[in-house]
Amino acid sequence: MTRSVRAIVFAVLAMINTPAMMLGQGNPDWTTPFPPFRIAGNLYYVGSKDLASYLIATPQGHILINSSLEASVPLIRASVEQLGFKFTDVRILLISHAHWDHDAGSAAIKKLTGAAYAVMEGDVSVVESGGTTDFQYGDDASLRYPPVKVDRILHDGDSVRVGDATLVAHLTPGHTKGCTMWTMQISEGGRAYNVVIVGSPNVNPGYKLVMNPAYPTIASDFERTFQLLRALPIDIFLGAHGGYFDLRSKYARLRAGDASAFVDPEGYRRYVADRESAFRRELERQKARH
Repeated sequence: MTRSVRAIVFAVLAMINTPAMMLGQGNPDWTTPFPPFRIAGNLYYVGSKDLASYLIATPQGHILINSSLEASVPLIRASVEQLGFKFTDVRILLISHAHWDHDAGSAAIKKLTGAAYAVMEGDVSVVESGGTTDFQYGDDASLRYPPVKVDRILHDGDSVRVGDATLVAHLTPGHTKGCTMWTMQISEGGRAYNVVIVGSPNVNPGYKLVMNPAYPTIASDFERTFQLLRALPIDIFLGAHGGYFDLRSKYARLRAGDASAFVDPEGYRRYVADRESAFRRELERQKARH
């Protein structure tokens, strides 16, 4: 084995044994601004190139999904204001799941806006402990963030409403115990669209799917998640990371005049099938070792 090949092997091994969120710390797309834009109806994108945040705007106030990193808060605020809305009109703050790349900025956003923070039950203790009770990353001090008191504890199927906007919280556990997929219906051009904002169906490096005392039901929870993901009606496909739904190329198509660029049920089904296949491969690999 040559020196260059050994270097590649060692780099790959380091990635396999490094938490997925740690890999993102050096990812410039997490903090690089992306043009804020209207996706459809009253739904807007206000995130970075890869950390997705969404604004649902109404005359009675707004809903914001995902606070992202602490460093993301000025970017999110600037995006909201660039669209012509007041950041202080955010009434409810939601997240996709309790990992620091999606919720570390929540304390700052609550302080700036006074928004009520609503979190799925399985993620509440993680949010309120600043990450210390996370089943996978709780012992890693580098992944901590300011703890935040949750104002409303959500359960599977709960609705969140501001004005005429209604979102439904779907529990999609596995990635975190309270990972949440958000759905809503919006109207555009006289047609109603089913919007799906995927939390995460990913098995991060280091996740124990077999004999995990910190999360005994992790494998069956992933099974539940994929069953739900396959069953949902879907028109507009979005997610917690831009990479999930090919944000950049779809945005380019939207800018070029394709009003239906984000309508992608087939892309959604391919994504879900790919993630489920990855889960099943990893589950069988771990079972074979026990």
